[in-house]
Order: sequence, then structure tokens, then C-alpha cells
Amino acid sequence: GAGDPINANCPGSYDGISGQDYSGIGHPTDPLMASTPLTLSGTSHNAALPWSKLSQATLDRTAFFHMMTNTPIHPQEPQVLQLMGSTPQHEMLPSLLAKAIGPCLGTIQTQPVAIGAASPSEALQFSGSALPIIPPLALKDTLTNPAGPLSNLQGLRDQTMNQIYAAYKSAGTPSQQQYIDQMVLSQQQVRSLNQSLLNQLTTNVTDNGVASQIAAAVILIQMNVAPVISIHIPFGGDNHSDASLGTETSDTAGTGTGVGAINSLMAALQAVSYQDKVTFMSLNVFGRTLAKAATTNGRGHNPNHHVSVIIGKPFKGGVIGGVGPVGGDFGCTSISSSTGAGGSGGDVAPADTLASFGKTMLAAVGGDPTQISSGTVIAGALA
Repeated sequence: GAGDPINANCPGSYDGISGQDYSGIGHPTDPLMASTPLTLSGTSHNAALPWSKLSQATLDRTAFFHMMTNTPIHPQEPQVLQLMGSTPQHEMLPSLLAKAIGPCLGTIQTQPVAIGAASPSEALQFSGSALPIIPPLALKDTLTNPAGPLSNLQGLRDQTMNQIYAAYKSAGTPSQQQYIDQMVLSQQQVRSLNQSLLNQLTTNVTDNGVASQIAAAVILIQMNVAPVISIHIPFGGDNHSDASLGTETSDTAGTGTGVGAINSLMAALQAVSYQDKVTFMSLNVFGRTLAKAATTNGRGHNPNHHVSVIIGKPFKGGVIGGVGPVGGDFGCTSISSSTGAGGSGGDVAPADTLASFGKTMLAAVGGDPTQISSGTVIAGALA
């Protein structure tokens, strides 16, 4: 909801379109944000230094999607999540994604779980109903198993199941005995897995910060609780009065922090062999102004340019769309749906890039992109 300046320092904001002059785009001058080459699926680009710290395996499945959200208003984050009127019944994109993949994954619930939000505008909705924001500490208190009468019921249940098991083992048919054996083994496996994950929740969640949000999200994913989990990663925030773009550069709230959080998430998924099973997606209410002359003391709201970061097995590393002059500043260009290239000759107009982003996300996870009333699937973004 803050409209972080992700768009100002990522691949595609330094180069990408032949003949385009990028010298008028302002970037932080601090060495921590120096323009640095990196490779996305074999193609070289420049970006702020922090982006080059992502592993090559991650970069090769990272798409930087240049688009416009067509709003400069902070509280319209819900409308942006609804793709500005392009979704059925004003459903939010995270909810459309959840409905598409929840039944396939067999999650406990289809509704997304929001465990990180910096403002009410970041709350999610599902089928028109608002979903609660459950910070990591509240999640830990809810799911962990404190001593008490309710916990003691688990032992009582085990005792009853043992009696049933003994009865079937002595007098049941072979098929009944086999079924009971499978049930007991399955129960033991599930309890062992969940208890291990709950113990991790107790250990790894210490506050409501980004690291705890990531830890909680990865645990919920492993427990198959919900198909979509939302967290809040700061990338410089609402940096209007940001002298020399210091907040944008900051190693506590800026670009480096955001990329570092993504790196931590990717490492956590790798550690549990979920790197091919989870897709990361960011979507801000808008991007920030880019013109160099207007960035010495911060950046304003830019309804014409925003960049969403997508990372996952369904995606091909690269820059989708690009940047060009718009009304004294810079905005997104049209996009070629077949290649993902930006420029004046694309078949996806800037006004349709947000809806096209949503359609591409749905197509990538096996959903039905025709639910979204405008836009085009960007085949060039897909692996």
C-alpha cells in the first residue's frame, strides 16, 4: 500500500529497449545502490547492486514485470488487487489464484492467509468478505499447543484409538486390519510433521517483522494450510521527503532490505525442497516517479509505472515491458505478448498491462485467465 520504489532500481529501469535514452532516470548515488550487471536467463541487464545478490538460480526464474496501475492514491491498493475492475465480482487477484490452486493442492482452506500488512489497505478479501490479518506472533499463539485441558484431550483420543485398533487387530477382517494399520501410520506421520513444524513456529517466530513473517509463511506452506500467503516486505516505502534517496538506499527499510528478504525466502524454500512448488509475487498500489530532476528529495506517486517481481518455476527470467517518457516523467511502454519485450510496437497497451499481469499469473499456475475481462497473457514471461 505504500507504493515502494521497486520500479526505480530494478532491471529494465536502466536499459532494455533499443534506442531508449535512460539517462533521465534518477537512481541513488550511494555505492550500495551502484548500477550492477546481472544475467536473467542468459540476457544481461543492469540494476541496483542488491538485485545482483540473488542467486543465479533465482534470477533465471525472476520476471520483472513493468506495468501501470493507473492510480496515484494509496488507499486504492484493494482496487489494484482487483486489477482495477477487470476481475469477476471485484475478486482480488490473490483470491482468484487461491481458488485456482487450492483444490489441486488440497489445502485445509481455500481462503488466503494474510500474516503481514503495514496498513488496512493491504488486507485481503475472498469472495467479497474481508479476511483478518494474523501477525506472526498471533499466529504462533493460535497454533502452538500450550499445556492445559484441551491438550490433554489428545492423550484421551490416543487411548480410544488404541482400543479400537486392538479390537480390529483381534477380530477384524484382513482388509479392515490393513485399513487400520494405514490409518495409524498416517496419523503418526501427520502428527510428527505438524508437531515439528509447530516447534519451528515457536522457535523461529520472535516478533512481527519480516523474518518472522517469512518463517511463518514457509511453515504454513509446509502444513498445507492455504494456497496463498501474504506478507509485507518494505522496499523504501512512501519516500516523498527522502533526501538523496537515503531511505530507498537504507539497509533497514530500503531496496537492500527488500531483496535481502526475498533472498531469505528463497533460501528457506530451498532448505525444505519447496523451491519448485512456490511462486513469489509482489504487487504495489503504484510505483514512484523516475525523472532525475525530481528525485533529489524523494519520489512522488507514479500511476504510469510500477514493477511487480515474480519468481517461480513457471516463469522465465527476464524483463517484461519497459520504460519510456510519459508527460515529463517516465511510464511503462506497451508490451509484446509473444516475447514480453517492451516498446512502441507491442500489442498490449500500457492501460492493459495490469490486467495482463493478472492473466499471466493465472495462466502460470494453471488457472483460467479468461476470468479477467481485459488484457492478454504475456507468453514471453512463461517458461
